Amino acid sequence: MRPTEAPLDWTRVDVVVPRAPLRTPGAAMAGFRHGVSAPVDIAMVAHPAVTLLVDLSGEGELVHRARDRHGRGSVVVGLLPGDFRAGGLVGECLQIRLEPVVAASVFGVSAGSDGAVVSLADVWGREAERFEEGLRAAGSWEERFALAADVLGRRLGAGPRVDPEVAHAWRRTFGRRGRVRVDGLADEVGWSRKRLSARFRSQLGVTPKRAARLVRFDRAARLLAAGHAAADVAAGSGYADQSHLHREVREFTGLTPSAVAAAPWLAIDDVAWPASSPARRPIHRAGPNRRGGGASPGA
Repeated sequence: MRPTEAPLDWTRVDVVVPRAPLRTPGAAMAGFRHGVSAPVDIAMVAHPAVTLLVDLSGEGELVHRARDRHGRGSVVVGLLPGDFRAGGLVGECLQIRLEPVVAASVFGVSAGSDGAVVSLADVWGREAERFEEGLRAAGSWEERFALAADVLGRRLGAGPRVDPEVAHAWRRTFGRRGRVRVDGLADEVGWSRKRLSARFRSQLGVTPKRAARLVRFDRAARLLAAGHAAADVAAGSGYADQSHLHREVREFTGLTPSAVAAAPWLAIDDVAWPASSPARRPIHRAGPNRRGGGASPGA
């Protein structure tokens, strides 16, 4: 994420992550508390996870807009949201990242389809309000994380299942940092390329080729933010050359690689999402109940 109109001072943001591993596989959580009652405007770029932003204000203070559509309150953000912005007078926010295979069961395919940005109330109905109320009433972030994990676990167990072949193709793509060929994935699962592409898109919302580009871009963006030269990032991330990297970064962010390298939306990934971020020096203070490791609220 990167600030646009009102720069977000990350030194005034406390980031809280679960002390123990979550019981829900394929999920990661971080809580954010902004210490200043001032409106902010933050841009989110594509990430290889479906993201849930839970507004803990109780007053619809989290505002968001994408593709000329505006909304308030908790929102589910699909894999490729385009020009998505979030902000407002948000004091506290819980962000949950879900592996697409898990998200398809928790939210249904439509929530992550082709970069959809959908109100949580539209996805979960009345349960969304009960979920938010329970989180706001919790006495600590640890209680919030536990409550969220329980709700996700129940929905995961009751939701639609992704084909094992599709799940394998996604996890193979992610594990190899996007450096896969769709023909090779199809051979691994014993399907034709056409069938894999159709089932993958219908269940995860993107094609296997698009998913590989997204995963590869995400890796490159984090290497750029960690201080690696664009030429080295291109060579190490599987791009044909630096120009190829430049085109991909421009498509996914609207920025140049040098701008991505300095973008604040990746600056604290090693605090909230340590497993997904190259190690680098933290740039802001520790807050209560924090530990070392990585990300901004929506990067």
